[in-house]
Amino acid sequence: MKVHILDDWFDTLRGLPCFNLLNEHDVTVWTDHEADENALAARLADADCVVLFRERTLVTHSLLERLPNLRLISQRGAWPHVDVGACTDRGVLLCSNKGADGANYAAAELTFALILSAMRQLPQQMASIKTGGWQMGVGRTLRGRRLGLYGYGRIGRAVADYARAFGMEVIWWSSDAGRARAIADGKQLAESRTAFFAESDVVSLHMRLTPETSGIVTAQDLALMRPRSLLVNTSRAGLIEPGALLSSLDAGRPGMAAVDVFDSEPLMDPTDPLLAHPNLIATPHIGFVTEDEFDKQFADIFEQVTAYANGHPIHMVNPLVFGQ
Repeated sequence: MKVHILDDWFDTLRGLPCFNLLNEHDVTVWTDHEADENALAARLADADCVVLFRERTLVTHSLLERLPNLRLISQRGAWPHVDVGACTDRGVLLCSNKGADGANYAAAELTFALILSAMRQLPQQMASIKTGGWQMGVGRTLRGRRLGLYGYGRIGRAVADYARAFGMEVIWWSSDAGRARAIADGKQLAESRTAFFAESDVVSLHMRLTPETSGIVTAQDLALMRPRSLLVNTSRAGLIEPGALLSSLDAGRPGMAAVDVFDSEPLMDPTDPLLAHPNLIATPHIGFVTEDEFDKQFADIFEQVTAYANGHPIHMVNPLVFGQ
């Protein structure tokens, strides 16, 4: 099959062990992001299969109409960026291992790195010494402080392990089903949603972005946070009500934010009001960007390609398409 891989910005995948899974296919790797749909359609004109790199590219009805040869889209995780109905209408099978086993430890590690960076003022302290200064302020110790984790999933549980190793108290909030699982596992829940935001020194978000979770953290939630508290988001920007994080930082509740995700990505405007905010530290969506995590995730994706080529597709999202 002619397989096109999109948005591998650093040309990483060719050097990973999992890339050998595509040895029997004609593979084209695109190392830039093409935002123009007409240009993207021209690139993919001969593609039998498109491999998506997370949510970096939208797959729309109009794009699919321009790809007459396309039969398979292979990716991993949730698919809010893919028009599944249009895929079905066009006879394109979407395969995605949404329920992959194991936590994304890379994302969990980055989450805790951001907590440490914010609480110890690491970006500011580093900038100070590199520009001829010395200490620029006084950080805060994590031991004895309360970490609130919103979303009872694998990544959140890994972050909780790190936090307990640092002597933090961990409390949880989640959906009704998530809270039930946490209780069954003997975890400590906040007394209420209000208490969760109001009484945590650090709040970290760990949920998938779905129609049900879009905007689930509101401006009212953030206004409950303490003036010296920290909000961390390494999940998806859309979990927070549009505009709420910027307005809340302007109001001083929470006092700081550390984020790896933005509403529009890639965000490359240094004057963006949120990115430029003095009380925000940021990374460019690198929670999953390690060689180890890439090899694990793309092994799943490439196995879906080979399974389809062998006539036995796996992880089908719209299985009625297969066999048309």
